[in-house]
Amino acid sequence: MLGDPKEKALKKLRKDLRSGLYSYLVLSLLEREGELHGYAIRKKMDELSYGKLVPSEGALYDILKSLKKYKLVEDFWAEANGRPRKYYRLTNTGREVLEELKCEIMEIRLILERMGGFE
Repeated sequence: MLGDPKEKALKKLRKDLRSGLYSYLVLSLLEREGELHGYAIRKKMDELSYGKLVPSEGALYDILKSLKKYKLVEDFWAEANGRPRKYYRLTNTGREVLEELKCEIMEIRLILERMGGFE
């Protein structure tokens, strides 16, 4: 058998929903917290979502690489606890994009509420 269609659909749809959401959350965290290294970003996402929305380490670094490619974040090296770490911070473009995304998220939330999606 090729697997349970429901489970396959849920896996695909969850992945689709989360992929953009992770980028939004990373940008939001950097706006809120300032400069963070990758592990700290992942740890904050874990804490704030109670472990529900945490990308794998590899996925997080792919997200950061993509955000850097679009010049939404920049990276730099700094020492933390005696070892070098790559930190990330929002660029001005990242701040502008995040503000527009916040409006988009609010629109989505309002639509979901009107549709009864939060009952």
